Amino acid sequence: MSRLDDVTRASSAPGRRSRDLIELSGPAAAAALTEDSIIVLPTGAIEHHGPHLPLATDWLMADMIGRAVVEEAAAGGQDVWLLPSLAYTKSDEHHWAPGTMWLTAETLLQTVVDIGRSVAATPARTLVFYNGHGGNIALLQVALRELRRRFGLRTFLMGTGMAPGDGVNGPDEHGFGVHGGHSETSMLLHLRPDLVDMTQAARWIPDHMIDLDYVKFNGGPVHFGWLSDDFGPAGVVGDASGATAEWGAELYETALRKGVASLAEIARFRHLPAPGPVGFGA
Repeated sequence: MSRLDDVTRASSAPGRRSRDLIELSGPAAAAALTEDSIIVLPTGAIEHHGPHLPLATDWLMADMIGRAVVEEAAAGGQDVWLLPSLAYTKSDEHHWAPGTMWLTAETLLQTVVDIGRSVAATPARTLVFYNGHGGNIALLQVALRELRRRFGLRTFLMGTGMAPGDGVNGPDEHGFGVHGGHSETSMLLHLRPDLVDMTQAARWIPDHMIDLDYVKFNGGPVHFGWLSDDFGPAGVVGDASGATAEWGAELYETALRKGVASLAEIARFRHLPAPGPVGFGA
């Protein structure tokens, strides 16, 4: 029995208090939440992931791992609650591929700001995005400040952390293994193996970019705009050929452990008291 099965079984056990905020009535939610409560919103995507993975890959990771993190943290005594995950997000880099369902940056930003405004109307003062899609990161970072400035919420972004293979843990993906590659495919083999077709998995690495020193895909000093088919017609960035459920299970356990520890630190975090306006005396 895997930890994933354990969490699923525990969350539905008789007498176990649900961490799904929407299962409470309005008055019950108002009574359950306090200034110290943490509300977690998973953010995924519905987008092309090559011929071997489902469109729901990023949503499944955010939804399933995010739920497991919340359940585990709550079991350890943390005051944390789960909102329904967002499936449709910013996936315009895959706009060319049938099946991709995406919102514009403006629409998604307004959506998460509106959700934050609703959270701010509860006693809870902390909102955490648990993200499973790299294309959301820059926008959610903007949203963190927007929600902090407009509503005074403590806002955070964390996620599943699918690192590229480095030649030790998986094939060397040269920093390109971020979309449908070794880690994501391994994770799906652990979470939903019935949705993975390994007969279609292959290596999709743009070899002509490996030796660039400055203009790099992941972690270089010069960033560039890209669409997923810029790296080949499969629309995948990575090497899925050697993915395994065993590595996916390790990635899952790591994400769960780091997620619970992150929420514990988030619970302790406080900003300094806001100063008065500059130039004005007491």
